[in-house]
Amino acid sequence: QLQASGGGLVQAGGSLRLSCAASGFTFDDYTITWFRRAPGKEREGVVCISRSDGSTHYADSVKGRFTISSDNAKNTVFLQMSSLKPEDTAVYYCAALYGGGCPIYYGMPYWGKGTLVTVSS
Repeated sequence: QLQASGGGLVQAGGSLRLSCAASGFTFDDYTITWFRRAPGKEREGVVCISRSDGSTHYADSVKGRFTISSDNAKNTVFLQMSSLKPEDTAVYYCAALYGGGCPIYYGMPYWGKGTLVTVSS
């Protein structure tokens, strides 16, 4: 089971850190991806980290502003979001796939409930 948290309301230019915690399994050898769905838009793969091969990938829309990391001891993946823009407003989801490598933004069998990020202008 995956649990995403950390969303909230922030002004443009601000920062938030999202967390994706796993229970019932460890993230070892998994690829974890953050997706987001903005109002009226298709779901978008944002950032990927692979504990399987050590790779990461960032969508162009967030490159240089978002950073993904993992804490093995806490079995948690973090998404540090900085310089937030109103267009980052979305529900953010984390998803996991055993094995794989980044980038991978499809076929994720394990999903957490989303956390809402709202960026005001």
